[in-house]
Amino acid sequence: MRIGIVCYPTYGGSGAVATELGLALAARGHDVHFISYALPFRLRGFHERVTFHEVKIGSYPLFEHPPYALALAVMLHEVAVRERLDVLHAHYAIPHAACGWLAKQLIGDEGRLGLVTTLHGTDITLVGQDPSYHTITKFSIEQSDAVTAVSSYLRDETYRAFGCTACAIEVIPNFVSLEEFKPPAGRAAGGEKTLLHISNMRPVKRLLDVVRIFARVRAAMPARLVMVGDGPDRDAAEREVDALGVRGAVRFLGKVEDVAEVLQWADLYLLPSNSESFGLSALEALATGVPVVGASVGGLPEVVRHGVDGFLGPVGDADALAAGAVELLRDQDRWRAASTAARERAAEFSTELIVPRYEALYAAVVAG
Repeated sequence: MRIGIVCYPTYGGSGAVATELGLALAARGHDVHFISYALPFRLRGFHERVTFHEVKIGSYPLFEHPPYALALAVMLHEVAVRERLDVLHAHYAIPHAACGWLAKQLIGDEGRLGLVTTLHGTDITLVGQDPSYHTITKFSIEQSDAVTAVSSYLRDETYRAFGCTACAIEVIPNFVSLEEFKPPAGRAAGGEKTLLHISNMRPVKRLLDVVRIFARVRAAMPARLVMVGDGPDRDAAEREVDALGVRGAVRFLGKVEDVAEVLQWADLYLLPSNSESFGLSALEALATGVPVVGASVGGLPEVVRHGVDGFLGPVGDADALAAGAVELLRDQDRWRAASTAARERAAEFSTELIVPRYEALYAAVVAG
């Protein structure tokens, strides 16, 4: 098939999943075309059957904010016609699914283009429920030929917030490459423990809780914290590190392309977010054999099994989450069992199991 993928290129779960999906599809013999305003951050190097199309945005004195959505719709139309796309896969309802629908209208009788929309999280739980965008988000979902959500939680939240009773939203979870994300050859027992957090450092990630959990763990045992990524809450987290007196044990690495390598350093992954529609970084940690400590909210309990491959506690309860972390790290046998279970759990979300479900969905859309 000839497949177009439109996604955000920036750091975050939706862009990562969209890119990895496109690469996996190309490896399976499909022609894949990425369309965005910049190269997706995980689209590194040359890949056979993969093409990137950059959306150009004109600058005119009339526009205080250049209309990216219109430029995107035009580019989607051009690529769909020129490359004879069978399917356009929009990651995020707005603006991507809305632009995909508009591109279909521009195509008219030139050919049929199937539109698949994947809902990832904040497009439903935050942006889409803003009154300014609610109607167009609902419209974009209902006008798609097929809709998927990355978790049962997100599917149910979409039905609750938008109705969309005529939509059959299929849950296709995020996935992970077990070849790329794998445990290191050997981990040294004992010694200083490494706790890790990776995110775009938005408020929803609760970075202050990450620091507070770590400070409590460090009070109980030798430990260090590695923070990967960048975003609006990084400065606040840096100040909290200083306020709690743990500066010497914390490293902020900034944006890192190869997170698989960084995960191999970790003994424990922290994800105390306000909400996670799925928790892709947690899945990647599990695949690396790293137990996860996080908040029992949203779709994260569909990925991390409390007491088996991690610990889940209430949002905002740094004491409880830190206690769970200490319990895991203090008992080497218990940590080793959780690490083994983590890898086994990740195998249930492997690329080889999940990507064929997208292929089957595309085929059904193309068949009409």
